Amino acid sequence: MYNEKLFLTSQEILNKQFKIDAEGYRPKEVDRFLDMVIRDYEEFTSIISKLQNDNRLLQEDNQKLKQECRRLKSIIDAAHNGDSKTTNYNNVDLLKRISNLEKAVYGKDE
Repeated sequence: MYNEKLFLTSQEILNKQFKIDAEGYRPKEVDRFLDMVIRDYEEFTSIISKLQNDNRLLQEDNQKLKQECRRLKSIIDAAHNGDSKTTNYNNVDLLKRISNLEKAVYGKDE
C-alpha cells in the first residue's frame, strides 16, 4: 500500500554514491546523515507494518462484534414477534448477552 508511494528503500539509500566536485561535501558527514535517514526509514517501515497489522486485527474484531450484534438483534426481534424458535430465551439471558456485547465493544468492566 504505502510502498507504491515511496521513491527509495533503505538499501538504495545505503548504496547511493555521490560524485565529488572540487567544492564537494565531506563524505563522512554525508555518510553519517544518510545513516540517520536509513535508521529513520527502517523505523517508519516497521511502525507502518505494525499499524497495518493492528488495523487488520481490529477490523476482524469489529466484524465479529457486528455479526454478534446482528444475531442478538434478530433474537430480540424474534422474541418480540413471538417466534416459537426463540421462546427458550428469556429477558435475563438477553440482557446478559447485550451487557457482554457492550463490554466487548466499549471495553467497560464492572
